[in-house]
Amino acid sequence: MNDGGAKSETLLQVTEINGRGRSLVAAQPLRAGQVIFRESPLLLYSAFPFLSSPPPLTATIRCQSCSLVSFCSPNCISFHTPWLCESLRRLHQSSSAAFADQSPERQVQARFLLSAYNLAAASPSDFQILLSLQGNGDSTSDSGFLHSLLSAVCPPLPVPISPELTAALLAKDKVNGFGLMEPFSVTNEKRSVRAYGIYPKTSFLNHDCLPNACRFDYVDSASDGNTDIIIRMIHDVPQGREVCLSYFPVNMNYSSRQERLLDDYGFRCECDRCKVESSWSEDENEDMEEMDGEDDQEEEEMEEEGVGEGCGDGVDDDSSFPHAYFFARYMCEKENCFGTLAPLPPKGHDVSRLLECNVCGSVKEDEVVGNA
Repeated sequence: MNDGGAKSETLLQVTEINGRGRSLVAAQPLRAGQVIFRESPLLLYSAFPFLSSPPPLTATIRCQSCSLVSFCSPNCISFHTPWLCESLRRLHQSSSAAFADQSPERQVQARFLLSAYNLAAASPSDFQILLSLQGNGDSTSDSGFLHSLLSAVCPPLPVPISPELTAALLAKDKVNGFGLMEPFSVTNEKRSVRAYGIYPKTSFLNHDCLPNACRFDYVDSASDGNTDIIIRMIHDVPQGREVCLSYFPVNMNYSSRQERLLDDYGFRCECDRCKVESSWSEDENEDMEEMDGEDDQEEEEMEEEGVGEGCGDGVDDDSSFPHAYFFARYMCEKENCFGTLAPLPPKGHDVSRLLECNVCGSVKEDEVVGNA
């Protein structure tokens, strides 16, 4: 696992925060655009159910043994061991009977469990890292069925897998899986997840509805490590401040964010932004989703007023829209994108004047830096 080695350890420290669990906090001042770490996945698995046909990949490498799995990169093949290959083949053969009435979510859970079992045999130390992650105990209702099915269908493993361990693994997957999305297209308003990965260090980053960092991946690039996640700072953060991501597009309204967090992660958000928006009317929240960041005058006014930039910076409760500055500066304007902008990594002491979108990859000049 590549997490940036000693460099990330000097930039961040793991801290227990009351009500938020294990968190990553800046161990020194962090700069806008700074890459705080890069991490390779502990394991990867397909996001497509067994009974569906995934969309074609731009670059496909098909498994020569089972012919059931295609890879977008040679790096992913290392996760596809002979045991996993044979297990997928057997499960696919039996899927018409065993999975006919099962939900797509349960089928994807089966893929995760196969990858986790495989990790236990191939790399016991990495498997222990997986088990050390926090989990959601409410997500284990399917564990009994899946454990029985996989135990009956798959080849024997060299390590014992109990029903209790299967339940514990599903609880880890629920709140620690990061989706690798299909390529962005202006004609596709809702992108699908093509694969999930477990990134242990990244999973320590808590959610905030006005984040101070964002994740980048370059799955469709030809470079090595194209399944790595790169965490880059959106703006400057002082030492001691928690570093946070948004788990979904920042333009979602209050009720949608709360519902998503409760359903997927088991908590309600009480960040500064949510405290303000909780008192808004439904119409005001809907108007917020339509913000496109084109009001330059409002951006300048918010900057002059010193409005905070998220994840613990605070907001002015007297403002009807205290986070307009964040939307205007750091939200991508491209149609159907909804990505977050972060400066390119700084060169020397100067912050980059270019902002990159973490969804569509477009680059634009930062007007605030450019006019400074």
